[in-house]
Amino acid sequence: MSWFESLVLGLVQGLTEFLPVSSSAHLRLTAAFSGWHDPGAAFTAITQIGTEAAVLIYFRKDIGRIISSWFRSLFDKSMRGDHDAQMGWLVIVGSIPIGVLGVTLKDQIEGPFRDLRITATMLIVVGVVIGIADRLAARDESGGRHRSPKQRKTLKDLGIRDGLIFGLCQACALIPGVSRSGATISGGLFMGYKREAAARYSFLLAIPAVLASGVFEVKDSLGENSEVAWGPTLFATVIAFASGYAVIAWFMKWISNKSFMPFVYYRVALGIVIIALVSAGVLSPHAAESAG
Repeated sequence: MSWFESLVLGLVQGLTEFLPVSSSAHLRLTAAFSGWHDPGAAFTAITQIGTEAAVLIYFRKDIGRIISSWFRSLFDKSMRGDHDAQMGWLVIVGSIPIGVLGVTLKDQIEGPFRDLRITATMLIVVGVVIGIADRLAARDESGGRHRSPKQRKTLKDLGIRDGLIFGLCQACALIPGVSRSGATISGGLFMGYKREAAARYSFLLAIPAVLASGVFEVKDSLGENSEVAWGPTLFATVIAFASGYAVIAWFMKWISNKSFMPFVYYRVALGIVIIALVSAGVLSPHAAESAG
């Protein structure tokens, strides 16, 4: 991997990680359209550490409160009803599905799931799902001619059942093209949560899963036979951090009163283009072997 490739792929990772468009799909597609080797699942997992560092800094006050309250609740029974302490447990509970499936499906994630036909299908299907969830949320928020607006849930209404459902939605993002934020936020909208509440929990929920995945890939890539180009990969991780932080700041402001439909149209159009190019033989559906 060249330094220029790492710059471009780091920007792609940072710009798309928090938007409902699938960062793993865009890394795969950027490489395919540019004629580069597929950066691979290890590159994706490691550069995601950069974007999650951006989450840690942006939500540092929330995260600090949650961790502090959670630890105190372990020894102080009076703290166990505290919202922040409960959020700590809910993040743990919501991380279980992706942890289990990530280990169980590791070979598929690094192999068959990276087929461009699967990526394109997921872009379209999940795009439609996000669109339906967005319309339901908009209907509740605006009301209608014969009904008043419906009050949607906040994170204070989050319980174990909903936390697990969020977690299952997040686990779907193991398939390129799904989108971690798109799956979890749309799942939250279907369950009746406000857009900002669903997005905030989505970002917090991603922290344990992404950091664990990144550390796991780093450990596996430290061997003598490692194909990871460490210099460019670390450079891409820094770029992903900087661009990812800017996207979080923008997205959290934008999501409070804007529709997801522009992302839906983009996902569906991109999926159709990919299917057409693969069918025409312009793009190979299979990833080229990653270069060191």
